[in-house]
Amino acid sequence: MIDRRTFSKVLGLGTGTAAVSPAGLRGPSAVPRGGGGGEGGGGGGRIPVVPAITPGTHTSFPALKQVRAGLLNVGYAELGPAHGPVVICLHGWPYDIHSYVDVAPLLADQGYRVIVPYLRGHGTTTFLSSRTFRNAQQSVFALDIIALMDVLKIHDAVFAGFDWGSRTADIIAALWPERVKALVSVSGYLITNRKAQLKPIAAKAEYAWWYQYYFATERGRLAMEEKTHRRELTHLVWYIVSPTWHFDDATFDRTATAFENPDYPAIVIHNYRWRLSLAQGEPRYDGYEDKLAATPSIGVPTITIDAERDPFTAPGNGSSYRDRFTGKYEHRTLAGIGHNVPQEAPTAFAQAVVDVDHL
Repeated sequence: MIDRRTFSKVLGLGTGTAAVSPAGLRGPSAVPRGGGGGEGGGGGGRIPVVPAITPGTHTSFPALKQVRAGLLNVGYAELGPAHGPVVICLHGWPYDIHSYVDVAPLLADQGYRVIVPYLRGHGTTTFLSSRTFRNAQQSVFALDIIALMDVLKIHDAVFAGFDWGSRTADIIAALWPERVKALVSVSGYLITNRKAQLKPIAAKAEYAWWYQYYFATERGRLAMEEKTHRRELTHLVWYIVSPTWHFDDATFDRTATAFENPDYPAIVIHNYRWRLSLAQGEPRYDGYEDKLAATPSIGVPTITIDAERDPFTAPGNGSSYRDRFTGKYEHRTLAGIGHNVPQEAPTAFAQAVVDVDHL
């Protein structure tokens, strides 16, 4: 999930920061902002208000699409007008595109073309070659999405993500800012610094990362290989990191289907071992990783979101990463919400996307 150096609050879930209602981030009417521009297009004007819906209103996407992009055959959902401004929504672990099953139609109704891809090793996204190393270092996810954009002839998009998705969107915004119109990043700046990862942190903070250390062992790898253990482990993570989200078995099952991808165990294990310098990446990506190790700033318009009940949310109302964002910027904390922000608070998340497009 998120970079473990970015937080210190784990089990203490106090409310010492400003919070907003998860039902929506704006009032009952459109909010004016200086400059021109209209709905779905950014650039000021009156900002559309996303209508509030109950989380779980939608349970499925239209038929998925598949396209060869880079090293992958990428599976993705697409909603909204074909020529609308593009929003790319990126999921995390252990989640899938269903984190955006409510967000995507809300944004499509605002005139956006919404693209929600399965990350490598998830769902219907598969490798084109059996000989390709199942690499999950941070830069390759960003390169996967750049390749997808190129194939779909998308020059730039609003990016929105959480967990692995936030990290991937942050990397694209840092290294390829011309491809990012604006950014919504849950948990703020998540680009991994592997050198920092080598140092211990407070015991309470380490406690939340039990699965990361489990994955460093052979037992952890075998647990991800075996379906029953994998299901129990991922279900437990959902329960722990979203303590106020009362999801049912059907909701979890729709996502867990994505974990049956044959490359899923290898991708998950490599990702967490690579972060701890227990597994190597590929030399051809060293140039990107060297740039990311320098914690590059992000200059695109950004809204960061902290979830109050997410055990990985850092204290300080975004202050721990504020200096990494050098462009137009807003920060929001969602009261009573856990880690899977777009699925737990779809209206608030969709509104943040609309708002950042108008910063």
